[in-house]
Amino acid sequence: MTKLYIAIDEALAVVSRRNGEWMADLRLVGSQPQCVAVDPLRPQQVYCGTFDQGLWRSNDAGDSWEHAGEGITNKQVMAVAVSAMESVGDSGVVYAGTEPTALFRSEDCGDTWRELAALRQLPSAPTWSFPPRPYTSHIRWITPDPLVAGRIFAAVEAGALLRSLDGGQTWEDRKPGGPFDTHTLVMHRLAPDRLYSAAGDGFMQPGNGFVVSEDGGETWYRPGTGLQHHYLWSVAADPSDPTTIVISAARGPQEAHNPRQAESAIYRRSGNSQWQQVRSGLPEPRGLLASVVVAHEAEPGVFYAANNKGVFRSADAGSTWEALPIRWPAGTRLGRAHALVAVQD
Repeated sequence: MTKLYIAIDEALAVVSRRNGEWMADLRLVGSQPQCVAVDPLRPQQVYCGTFDQGLWRSNDAGDSWEHAGEGITNKQVMAVAVSAMESVGDSGVVYAGTEPTALFRSEDCGDTWRELAALRQLPSAPTWSFPPRPYTSHIRWITPDPLVAGRIFAAVEAGALLRSLDGGQTWEDRKPGGPFDTHTLVMHRLAPDRLYSAAGDGFMQPGNGFVVSEDGGETWYRPGTGLQHHYLWSVAADPSDPTTIVISAARGPQEAHNPRQAESAIYRRSGNSQWQQVRSGLPEPRGLLASVVVAHEAEPGVFYAANNKGVFRSADAGSTWEALPIRWPAGTRLGRAHALVAVQD
């Protein structure tokens, strides 16, 4: 059975099927959740970063929550990830990224944290800037390699995709031709060394929003044929076929994130085919904020998407979709979907 963790505007929704019905429970109500991660080695261990209250953790699959331990010096936690290849005992090593840009590592389920300070010493660091708050920047995404222990990627919004080969002790700066404004970065167990970046790069340079590396982030190319929306937000790959990909996209950041100008789309491609916009079962593009799309290994061929119109599921590798009939608590306002994680319950 699948469980969903969805960061909405003022709560973390924990969605699961009970007695044949999809039910949502709201946790961390009144906070501003930004990111969610589940420990792949201990799925009951869940982390949620908020914009106003730091990092929270749950050791009972989201039923109860407590603040993570000391050591993260910024309360705006924008990204969190847990490595499947680096572990201490039966738990994965945890990485958390903040605004202003800093990255932290915990080897004890979040009890204590250590800053990976070399990241902030990179030559490109003075140029990092988040356009809505140009005086600062943040870690938007963290991707631990699912096959190579210690290889970590961190995306700064905006300015660089960074790579570490030693668990964050040292860092390599942005590669020539690499993505500048990665929003989501995924890897796949069946495609070693391949990275897919959904980036904002295409907003100023159409066709450049989807960025791919086949060699672990050394070199990059940008297969954008078929895309009519070039500001990419989210990307996911079919667990059983790393060439089948779903992305969310808009024409620009205002259409992606501003409810008054919202208009976005979902695309898919398989193999070397061009991108195709998918519409069946999804809301109309106008009024639709950028979706977060995910897949998980227990459901080959299945994708989930969350947005301001609800939560949607595709059982045919992203070709057609249906809305999940979730029973929400009275008065729930979804707003923007900031993060989505699907796990086997």
